[in-house]
Amino acid sequence: MWVPVILIIVSSFTFTLARIGPGDPIRTAAGQFRDPEAFERVKKARGLDKPLYEQYLIYMEGVVTRLDLGESYRYRDFSVSEIIFPAMWRSAQYNSVALAITLGIGLPLGLFAAKRQGTWIDPTAISSFLVLQAIPGLISVPFLLLIFALKLGVLPARGWPQDCPIRLDFMPQGYNCIGVFSSEAVIPILALSLPGIAIWARYTRAFTLDVLKEDYVRTARMKGLPESVVTRRHVMRNALLPLSTMIAFAMLGLLEGSFFVETLTGVPGIGRLAFESVGSRDYDMILAVVLVGTTTFVLMSIVVDVLYTVIDPRIRYGRRSR
Repeated sequence: MWVPVILIIVSSFTFTLARIGPGDPIRTAAGQFRDPEAFERVKKARGLDKPLYEQYLIYMEGVVTRLDLGESYRYRDFSVSEIIFPAMWRSAQYNSVALAITLGIGLPLGLFAAKRQGTWIDPTAISSFLVLQAIPGLISVPFLLLIFALKLGVLPARGWPQDCPIRLDFMPQGYNCIGVFSSEAVIPILALSLPGIAIWARYTRAFTLDVLKEDYVRTARMKGLPESVVTRRHVMRNALLPLSTMIAFAMLGLLEGSFFVETLTGVPGIGRLAFESVGSRDYDMILAVVLVGTTTFVLMSIVVDVLYTVIDPRIRYGRRSR
């Protein structure tokens, strides 16, 4: 019910900011060219001379009926859809591997730290998690480049392989290039994974500690069940229930890029595209990034609500006790 309302509010607000913000998109695209008559002709051809609400209705009609997200003012003769979706595909490659690493390492680390509560391992692990989580990509990427690319020379400084053909920085010859299976992808994936490992380990530790205090865990141990069975059947299953929502939204992040990681390593993903679009005032590109991101987030929220009822049968939306 609220999905169309949310999308209309976000799209109209972003569209208004893009149109009334500083700078003229036509003059930005023209560069050094200055011809007032030509500017007026282009504005009329693109409908930019109409009132703001009419421009918004025309834009949304194209989005809904033809999936037309507009035309890039920076990359001429290319539509926004031709640029943004390949960029999302490249970001998804790196983020999917980083998510697999963070979950594969972070969840067992959090469980291990929770099981060692009261020993020196627990505070040591917490301190390590906090240190890793506190290092942003703006700091970790230059450090990784300095060590592995400049000092040791074992990894390339670029984040995207040269044998993957790219036109106009963001326009690939197709979706067949998998850049994640290369040495160039190691540094970006490390920069994306290290903070995520710490975050997932901390959350897993906190949720596991809550479950370990429950009566059914103590009852299972009193029955003489092996500790591995107690951990697998009772602790992890219930600890993963609140984590399932976070994992679902983390999967949403597969389509998002990292501004700093992609920009510093040269990965032509959606994060770098959004960052450079803001700097170059590519208004339709900025609007498309916000609109696609918001739509994906809202739809994922619905999916999470449905999955939560599947994971926990006790939850049934729309039912009231009588």
